Amino acid sequence: MADDARISFLPVPTADDVPEGVGKLWAKAEEAFGFVPNVFKAQAVNGDQFLAWWNYFNLLVNKDGHLSNADRELLAVVVSNVNRCNYCVISHTAALRTYTEDERTADNVAVNWRQAHLPEREATMAAYAEKLTLHPADVVEADLEPLRAVGLDDHQIMELVQVVGMFNLTNRVSTALGFVPNAEYHSLGRS
Repeated sequence: MADDARISFLPVPTADDVPEGVGKLWAKAEEAFGFVPNVFKAQAVNGDQFLAWWNYFNLLVNKDGHLSNADRELLAVVVSNVNRCNYCVISHTAALRTYTEDERTADNVAVNWRQAHLPEREATMAAYAEKLTLHPADVVEADLEPLRAVGLDDHQIMELVQVVGMFNLTNRVSTALGFVPNAEYHSLGRS
């Protein structure tokens, strides 16, 4: 493994050190984005576990689902901000800027979603994501009613909860191991 403490507290593997599936994913990311996300490199210390995480993460965040890409990225940024996950706030705010084409709102969500002047539907989702992140033991069935009142159906609610759960997991891994976001994220989605 190469000693690349700049993107993680742990040494980061080289392409020669990872399973074939990880190498293929790195190549695909390089082709699609022009860079390999540092989270892909840092988590590849345990290649098979990284691929398992990626498959679920990709299914929840990147595939067509019941929520829009912008909705899922909004949830990612809100949860990541609450958890103070530097990597995920920066990388997913870039994605939110890209999907919404609204730099100002995305940047405001990254700091304080309450001051981002979100529409009622998005603000309701953000409030639920924040409560589930900060106070999971206090979440009750009645907390779903505001989501339903703004038009979310059961499939969307399930996906919202799964995305919030995924980002709580990912934030903890990224923060615990000091993952550093790629410099490219700072300019993505900006005019």
